[in-house]
Order: sequence, then C-alpha cells, then structure tokens
Amino acid sequence: MATDEQLDERIHEQVDELMSALTPDEKIGMLSGDTEFWPGLIEMVSEGYNIRPYVAGEVPRLGIDGIRFTDGPRGVTVGRSTCFPVAMARGATFDPELEERVGDAIGREARAQGANLFAGVCVNLLRHPAWGRAQETYGEHPGHVGEMGAALTRGVQRHVMACVKHYALNSIEDARFRVDVQATDDVLDTVFLPQFERIVKEGVASVMSAYNSVNGEWCGQNTTLLTTILRDRWEFEGFVMSDFTFGLRDAVKAINAGLDLEMPVQFLYDRDLPGAVARGEVSGATIDRSVRRLLRTQLRFAATTDDTAYGPDVVACEEHRALAREVATRSIVVLRNETVDGSPVLPLDTSAVKKLAVIGHLAATENTGDKGSSAVRPPYVVTPLQGLRAALEDTRVEVTYDDGSDPHRAAGVASDADAVVMVVGYTHADEGENVAVDMPKEVTSQFPPLPPELGEAFASAFAPTGSADGEGPGIRQGGDRETLTLHGEDEALIAAVAEANGRVVVSLMCSSAVLMERWRHRVAGILVLWYPGMEGGHAFADIVLGHESPTGRLPFAIPTSEDHLPPFDRHATTIEYGPLHGQKLLDHLGVEAAYPFGFGLTW
Repeated sequence: MATDEQLDERIHEQVDELMSALTPDEKIGMLSGDTEFWPGLIEMVSEGYNIRPYVAGEVPRLGIDGIRFTDGPRGVTVGRSTCFPVAMARGATFDPELEERVGDAIGREARAQGANLFAGVCVNLLRHPAWGRAQETYGEHPGHVGEMGAALTRGVQRHVMACVKHYALNSIEDARFRVDVQATDDVLDTVFLPQFERIVKEGVASVMSAYNSVNGEWCGQNTTLLTTILRDRWEFEGFVMSDFTFGLRDAVKAINAGLDLEMPVQFLYDRDLPGAVARGEVSGATIDRSVRRLLRTQLRFAATTDDTAYGPDVVACEEHRALAREVATRSIVVLRNETVDGSPVLPLDTSAVKKLAVIGHLAATENTGDKGSSAVRPPYVVTPLQGLRAALEDTRVEVTYDDGSDPHRAAGVASDADAVVMVVGYTHADEGENVAVDMPKEVTSQFPPLPPELGEAFASAFAPTGSADGEGPGIRQGGDRETLTLHGEDEALIAAVAEANGRVVVSLMCSSAVLMERWRHRVAGILVLWYPGMEGGHAFADIVLGHESPTGRLPFAIPTSEDHLPPFDRHATTIEYGPLHGQKLLDHLGVEAAYPFGFGLTW
C-alpha cells in the first residue's frame, strides 16, 4: 500500500499530466456546472431539485469525471434515499460517533447513486430560533456544532467528498441575498468561524460560500474569508464552490478571491472569464490554480475508495433504516414529565391506559422537514400515528384519532380517553429554505436571454401551482419563522384538550426553540420530536411507550421571552452580530431559560 507521501507524489504527477493536456477553454469549462443556464434551471424546477447528481467539470476525452453533486444533510437528495432526522435532531443526541455512522450511510448511498460529493455538512450557528434553516445545523454552540459536523465529514469521506457550508454567517434566510453581516474579528474568531475551522482541520474536501455578504463584501468573492482565513490561516487545500445560481455577483472578483467552482449551471464564469483572461484581469495562473484544486481533490478521493463496493441495494437498505430509527429515538428530548395520580405521565403505562387519544393533524402527516435543497425523497415515511398503532397492535389499547381541526370535538375525544398524545408544531410552510425566491436583481439582470424555443418550458416550470399545501413559485414556503410561538389554533387546541384530560403529552414538530409560556404548565408532558425522518413514527412510539429511555438533550436554550434573544430582522439589509446569543446571552442577562442548553429528562 502506498504511503501518503507516495500517493501525494502520484497525484501531483497525474495533475501535471492532465493540466498539460487540457485546453484553455476546457480549463475554464471545468470551473462551472456542465449544463447550459436555462435548460439547467428549467429542469431543476420542472423535474425536481437534485433528482440526479449535478455534474461540473467533466472532460470525457481525458477521463475526468468531474464533480457529481448531491445535497443534504437529511440524507442523499438524489433518488429514493434513506431520510434521517434533520441535523438539529441529530445535534440533540450529542453523539459524534452516532453522527459518523450517519455520515457513513449517507456516503455509501451517495456513491451508489452516482454522486462523488455530498454538500450536506451545514454548520451555520443557530443564532436566533426564527432562522428558517435551523433544521439543517446542529445547534447554537460552535464547539458542539463543529464536533458533530466533523463526525459527519469523517463518515461521508470514507466514500465521497464532503462539502461544508454556508461560509459564513448565513443565518437569516429571507434576507440571504441582500444582507450584509457585520462582525468584528474577535466575534468571527470565537463565535461564528470555529466550527468551520474544525471541519477544515478534519480534512473536508470542499467549502461552499454563502449568499450573504460579510463586512461589506459578498461571501463568494470575499478575499478575507476565502483566502486570508480559509487558505492562509487554516491551510485549506480543497476547492471552494459557490452556493447555487446566486452565489456570486462578479466573476473576476470571485476567481481572484479564491472561489474555484460556480454551481450548478454555466453562468458568470462561463460567460465572463474568457474575456477577463484575454484582458489580463484574471491571470492564466489563477485559472490553473482553481483547476488544480479541483483535479487534486477528485483524484485523492478516487484513489482511496473502491467503485465496486457500492451496489444499488445499499440505498435505503434495512441497516440504514434501522439507523434512522435509532437516531430518531436518540434525538427525542423530553422537557416535562409531571406526576399524575401518583406516577409520571411518561412513559405511558399500557396496563392502565385502555384508550389512547392521538390528537393533531401532524400526527398523521409525513413531516420530515422543509421542501428546499435539503429535501430527501424516501421510499416511505412512518407518521407518529402509524408508529403508535403499530406498537399497540397486539395490545388491548384502543387508539382513537382526531385531527384537531375542531377544538371542541377534540376535547370530547380527549375526555373519553385515559391519556392523550398531541402532535403539534410546524411544517415546510412555516420554516425552511425560502423556496419562493426573492431573486436579487443584481444577479437576475445578468441572466442570459431566454431562448425562444424554451419559452413554453419556462412558463410551465415557473408557473404558480396554486396547490393547497403551499408549494409552487410565488406561494410562501419555508423562510424564516414569522412567530416563535405555536400557531394560535394549536395553542387553543392544547388549552381545550388540557381542560378535558389531565394526562396530556404535547409533542412538538419543529427545528428550534418554541416559546410555550402560555401553555407549558397546563400539560403533564412535553417532548420535542423534531422532523424525525422516515422512521420517526416508530421512534416516537418507542419513547412514548417506554420501549426506549429518552437520552436527547436540547442543542439550544429555550427562552421564556422573545426579549431574551438577539436582534433578528428577516428583511435586514445590514445587521451586526455580537458575541452573545442563546444560553450565553441568557446567562449574561441574568434570566432563567424555560429549558436551558443541554436540558433533557429521562427515566
């Protein structure tokens, strides 16, 4: 077996050979996605995001396969893959070893479906619970987030390259295309960048720049971020890619700042770099530098894996489904478990509970997270109601269900039961990636003309669907949360059901803190179910019925008041990030959390 030094020498020789064989046009072509602009965007919208790997930099005549991209972090977004609980749920396990196993499964499924890069290591901090993409990261503390992200990277990179994102300070979703985040060097170094550095030191193959700007310059062309910090200080040797389509504003600034690959289609690099090189605005050496980074990283990972080890039967296999259930079980956080008639309400005692009421439409909803770039298409999803019914099938417990649309009716169902399990919270319509994109005019003004022959396809792909579930361009889907409490109808439902039955357990489907002061003391039990993945219903039943003991802990603090949070403006154009948020801010203010960072009950 070759030593690391011998492998490096061989890769260096291969890169030199390929560089000498590539034409100038091929080199520039390697720095963009391989699909033409409008056909690529129309396919992305009409067929679905990332249903197959996105290819960049393929040169068939030289045997260069190029980057073959799949997104994450819930699992592999191509195909019909295993859907794990969202990253925030996995953060609640506080178990890097378990997360590394998740990464290994994801890496195997990515490779089996033709991808060689997984862009699902998201480590932007949860600075404020309203952030729409909170579900994609692990929590509020940079040390914890960094260790979990490093574990995912280790597991994934046994099989494919990994990409960490969104670099950096990307934590306001609705303003992501226009906001400039101001932060001092000290705040950057101690709060918002340590987790990225940790993952770079782990050997991550790629870094994805963010949409927003930092200290006055867009992240995709920010020399301080991409060169001074990432390359010079952290000694990163992989390649940097843009976030999709709107990830850079100026091709010359971006390539000179150190952004190597524009994704996912041919756009500014393809259009502007040939002329910039001819005019001397970009040197040939700068183009070569980026091409070398791409080649070197691909060759290193190709040399350390075996293509024959990844059959299609690995995708959503029994082992990975069992892992999804294990992770979901380990992620559930019990916040409240009061004694009723001499015993804790949880776990439910099936010898005493003869009729169990399950209330809330989310109990019967396949609710695995947002419908943005992290969405996974699993072969099936087990809902909480299905999980409870399956677990209680061979018992004498009767399960009754009410969707909660009429609080008075639901209260009647609850009053006739020995115990009540409610499932309430959010869906992709409330939080997640903002899919109804408010496109920045600075970028859309540079779009190439739409070819006339694609006019009908464009109209069909981008027309609003008017569907009832909030899908389709122009209809709100995802984005930053508009409220930190539950919806008013959920709070009214909880009040009605709690009045009718003293044994009520409220289960929250969410990705970050929910303010619950108006109702949390009125119910006997509260747990956080998160967006629990394809096996979440079984995991839910495992905890509620006591087949497993809960071990999940909060990866963030839940405050009692919105006044105890840092400033957050979903429409901001400028915002300053300071050193305090989450538990550290509560401690600084001298106020108690409703539930502090790391809180979680067990039995």
